[in-house]
Amino acid sequence: MGRKKGRHPDKALSAVKVRNLGEGFHCDGNGLYLRVDGSGARRWVLRTIIKGKRRDLGLGGLSLVSLAEAREEALRLRKIARIKGGDPLAERRQERRVVPTFEEAARQVHESHSATFRNQKHKADWISSLESYVFPIFGSRPVDQIDSADVLNALSPIWTSKPETARRVRQRIRTVFQWCKASGYRSGDNPVEGIAQVLPKHNLRKEHYAALAYAEVPAFLEKLKEANTSTIVKSGFEFLILTCARTSEVLLAKWPEIDIDAKMWTVPADRMKAKVEHRVPLSPRCLEILKAAKEIGNGGEYIFPGRAANHPLSTMAFLIALRRMERADITAHGFRSSFRDWAEEKTNTQHSVVEAALAHQVENKVEAAYLRTTLFEKRRRLMDSWAAFATAKPSQKVVKIREA
Repeated sequence: MGRKKGRHPDKALSAVKVRNLGEGFHCDGNGLYLRVDGSGARRWVLRTIIKGKRRDLGLGGLSLVSLAEAREEALRLRKIARIKGGDPLAERRQERRVVPTFEEAARQVHESHSATFRNQKHKADWISSLESYVFPIFGSRPVDQIDSADVLNALSPIWTSKPETARRVRQRIRTVFQWCKASGYRSGDNPVEGIAQVLPKHNLRKEHYAALAYAEVPAFLEKLKEANTSTIVKSGFEFLILTCARTSEVLLAKWPEIDIDAKMWTVPADRMKAKVEHRVPLSPRCLEILKAAKEIGNGGEYIFPGRAANHPLSTMAFLIALRRMERADITAHGFRSSFRDWAEEKTNTQHSVVEAALAHQVENKVEAAYLRTTLFEKRRRLMDSWAAFATAKPSQKVVKIREA
């Protein structure tokens, strides 16, 4: 039996017909059909070609979608499929997808990146910076409705007053929007791009940690002995100064990292800023500190424990000690600068040895490629001399070393 000739139906149905038609598949024209079930239920179906295949798309029941609305939606979807060459099914799924607010997206990104943060402080700072400076501005808005002007409004108040924080916040906003684009919640350019061009230029001069002049270090250590703080805090602080380590490296130091026979402390890569294992030569005074810490310790894994056996000292321990000593003008980290100034001015030590003692990476890539040693023995001589200088009594004279 051949196909019926003549024009295709066009608006063959009417509002009255659609309510009275019996069971069957009734054509209105242009691919729109009304399906009537045996139960009397009536629903709209669009039959069209999507990427070379015939597909039936449900448009909803007659009780919710009128004839006029069904025709309008059928026309829209057919245009997507035939004129634009798209996929109406995919587009409808995208339209029905619930777009998260910026705060919801940021918290998802924060949670998914949880394992990549260097430490708990960094993890907390990441989300708290957005809570402070971004969420109040556009945190409650859907991510596909946020533009560069919104980002500018969030960053402008802190761009010059808190430049380092502002740069970190900008990077975190960028990361959230990258995730949103990859997840299909928004398209187009990242609204963070180009923001820096319309904000004031930052003074890129490095702000150094407040440091004590190296000549004052021996007197400081003498005063530390009398400070109104716990013995374990005093020991940890002196150990930090004599090893030139970073605060977190000392606070989280564990007994298995210490090799008394080799007079060495091995800091694992995951605690180092450069993510490279660092071996620290231990001076005679450092070994004394460790012996005393072992005797007063509570049997836990940490060398300088807090109140609980298996918890380290608080990250605020050394800062509080400085406040009690009325030295809020300096920082624990600043003693690394004190050591560096002493090494440069009072010794003939090679610059590379001093940098290695501070666990700094070699910035020159060519030089780094050829440097195959950690200069450990030279560092040992340097650290022994630094400890001798720093712990000398004011009346003692420290012999200047020529080279380490």
